[in-house]
Amino acid sequence: MAHALPLLLLPGQMNDEGVWRHQLDHLGEVADPRYVSLLQRESIADMATAVLDDAPPRFAVAGFSMGGYVAFELLRRAPERVIGVAFVSSSAHPDMPERAAERQGHVKMVEAGDYEKMFEDEFLLRLKDKPALAEQTRATLLRLGPEEFIRQSNTCMTRPDSRPDLPGIACPAIAICGRQDDVLPLSRSEEIVAGIPGARLAVIEDCGHSAPTERPQATTALLRYWLAGL
Repeated sequence: MAHALPLLLLPGQMNDEGVWRHQLDHLGEVADPRYVSLLQRESIADMATAVLDDAPPRFAVAGFSMGGYVAFELLRRAPERVIGVAFVSSSAHPDMPERAAERQGHVKMVEAGDYEKMFEDEFLLRLKDKPALAEQTRATLLRLGPEEFIRQSNTCMTRPDSRPDLPGIACPAIAICGRQDDVLPLSRSEEIVAGIPGARLAVIEDCGHSAPTERPQATTALLRYWLAGL
């Protein structure tokens, strides 16, 4: 599809393209989905610079969790290039003090050599009822490694507050969230939608934080719906 709408798919913390696999495989009829790596970057600003440097002149963007923070930065820097934005399990908030303290504790564990124990406790415990997804997540965390974890944790801790920018976002926007998300709860997506004129909210039932992998068909269907309006 040479003239299809470019759709940039931005991952969350410690994800690779596997987090968007279903969407990459099933959105090709309505867009040109492209996974964009955010690895080896020191800040949200650095991530956004890399995305914009490689992106086509105009594009739609879907950001999962940390990828949503990057999407906000793209909208601050180059709103004229963004045709539409989807925030998937994300937030406009900066890191709250208690969350930043939690991240700092995880970083200290990793620096002390306890990377695998940390991700078993933090990332995999909530997936105990989803063994296949837990194993996929474990493999990704091992592949990306402790240095990348520390880098991305610091990136998330220092992300800017995007709430003041919400009223100025003019492109079609949707926020997608799992009802049972206990990392970035539904209230964060509701806040995004309340702040952006004309934005839509979509809630996926029986779904935690990782909507693209926990409920891939539902996430793909909602992105297809949003893309149809661009």
